[in-house]
Amino acid sequence: MSADTRSHQAPERTGPGRRRPVQQRSQERYGRILDACAGLLDEVGAGALTTKEVAHRAHVPIGTLYQFFAGKEDLLAALAGRNLDLYLGRVEQRLLAESPAGPAGFTDLAVEEFVVMKRTVPGFGQVDFGLADAPVPAGVRDDQHLLDAELDNNTAVALRLQALGAELFTAADPAALTLGLRVALEAADAVLKLAFRSDPEGDPALIAECKQLIRCYLAAQFGQH
Repeated sequence: MSADTRSHQAPERTGPGRRRPVQQRSQERYGRILDACAGLLDEVGAGALTTKEVAHRAHVPIGTLYQFFAGKEDLLAALAGRNLDLYLGRVEQRLLAESPAGPAGFTDLAVEEFVVMKRTVPGFGQVDFGLADAPVPAGVRDDQHLLDAELDNNTAVALRLQALGAELFTAADPAALTLGLRVALEAADAVLKLAFRSDPEGDPALIAECKQLIRCYLAAQFGQH
């Protein structure tokens, strides 16, 4: 599958009212605000994050922040969306470079890229494709729909991954594949949270177990190894 086809199949995000900038100067400010948000998340966590401090860190007036983001939930949603785009780009590059054999190879590189981002991307430990491993902070009413107004976060991620890896699966029913990937994401999410809770760099044994768990589940569901 070509990169153009994959991009076409991936559903667009339709989360809460964020306005994407068009002009270059506005795009630069938008990105700087998200960078500031990510950096602050590592320092204070999602619960203590405020739009006022994000604006201060980004060196923009608070009014400028509110031109792009309706509030804290909207800001975190935009960061989650950016993280997902970055993750999918990394996974796609690996797919094109390595041409993994079947779901097992797809599983390994998908887990590996998530782990790398967990270790290296600012704020990813607090907000990956949704709130990571922390209580829902004040100002966030719906943490399960940060990526899409109608789909929960893991379903939205599952659909994007399905578009990338469709050629590696032979499920007769696309809906069954979506459900399978959603379950796999829920399971992987739980094990990887445990891995990073016990070790800031991610417990290697638990990461290996995560890969094995998802490989076995997908093989059982779709008859591939």
